[in-house]
Amino acid sequence: MYKVVLIILFSFQFSFSQDYVEYATGNTTDFVVNPDSGICLMGGASESDEAMVWFLNKANGGDVVVLRTSGSSGYNNYFYSELGVTVNSVTTFVIYNEEGATNEYVLSKVENAEAIWFAGGDQYNYVSYFKDNALEDALNNFVNVKGGVIGGTSAGMAILGSGYFSAQNGTITTAQALSNPYHSRATLGYNDFLEIPFLEDIITDTHYDNPDRRGRHSAFLARYATDNTSRAFGIACNEYTAVCVDSDGKAYVYGDYPNYEEHAFFIQTNCATDYLPENCTSGNPLNWLQSNEALKVYKVPGMTTGENYFDLSDWQTGSGGEWQNWFINNGTFMTSTTVNPNCNNVLNTPEFEVETVTIFPNPFRDVITIQSENLNLKFQMFDVLGKQIDINRNTNTINTSSLESGIYFLKVEGHNVVKTFKLIKN
Repeated sequence: MYKVVLIILFSFQFSFSQDYVEYATGNTTDFVVNPDSGICLMGGASESDEAMVWFLNKANGGDVVVLRTSGSSGYNNYFYSELGVTVNSVTTFVIYNEEGATNEYVLSKVENAEAIWFAGGDQYNYVSYFKDNALEDALNNFVNVKGGVIGGTSAGMAILGSGYFSAQNGTITTAQALSNPYHSRATLGYNDFLEIPFLEDIITDTHYDNPDRRGRHSAFLARYATDNTSRAFGIACNEYTAVCVDSDGKAYVYGDYPNYEEHAFFIQTNCATDYLPENCTSGNPLNWLQSNEALKVYKVPGMTTGENYFDLSDWQTGSGGEWQNWFINNGTFMTSTTVNPNCNNVLNTPEFEVETVTIFPNPFRDVITIQSENLNLKFQMFDVLGKQIDINRNTNTINTSSLESGIYFLKVEGHNVVKTFKLIKN
């Protein structure tokens, strides 16, 4: 009896001392291939097969890593053999703590992957285990240097924007968020976790079939705009809807419309000089009217073909959707129909007619071409961490052959132009 008790006790302690569990399917030998960059955002219910095929094709036959903090191996066979896309392997890691997230073996698998997928669950576990450590660095390196495809569903989608709702104190309802945007449950993070191209200044939300989500999401964006004194953006999906963002910023929407009401929502603070909420303070109802045009929203039905899209490179161009106004009247969420916002004069640009400057191609490889009538422009290039990079510029080209693959920012200054271009090197 004594030995039996010891065995049971040892097994119990072992089960709770594990830092992670691995589920592996496919070839155990790493397959080295260049992936195609992209982002896949899934609304939180069962996956859109068409969107997942898009996601897997970006891996170019390489290795897929699934990161989750609960559950088991549900994605392995689905990704490996049920969608008709050949990949070398699918490895799921169920991470139980920060030690599991920063385990050298787990990190090596993440670094060698061509596609990374975040499952659902408790998003605060993702923030607690993956942020401010070696896994955060590996994930940002995977996206911005290696150029791999990344995505997630539900909680896994919620963490992908540069702004995010952490759910540290549990979920929050629209009523709570709109009656007090600084409610104790409105726990937000800003620009301190994942750095994903085209998701800057964006807070994502999921399970949008529940209309209650729209109001609380608006409160998150009000907080972002107020706390950072900058325009805020949002992407949201109904539960069976997916948004797949290509390397050029076009976000294609997948779903089964018109059989079902499956939509994605692309939300932005109005591109006007005065865009901040009239009242976004602790303990008071949110008031964000701005002539009933506080938020401009492009609502896009998801098709099995993914033909409808919204362009995240300009936040104005889209196909197949409709524009709405969202606004908050003393804690009450309201909507109306509207037209495409005129954002040609983007905020934070000088108050004069801007000269035309075109930079191409983007993404680029070894040479960037500059097209402008002004030959006296000043150029500065920075990496994704803000470090200035020496550039070799001729009259209308910049030689970038010495740069590694990743995200770069090119600041252009002249007499009548101040503009920053986000560029991707393959």
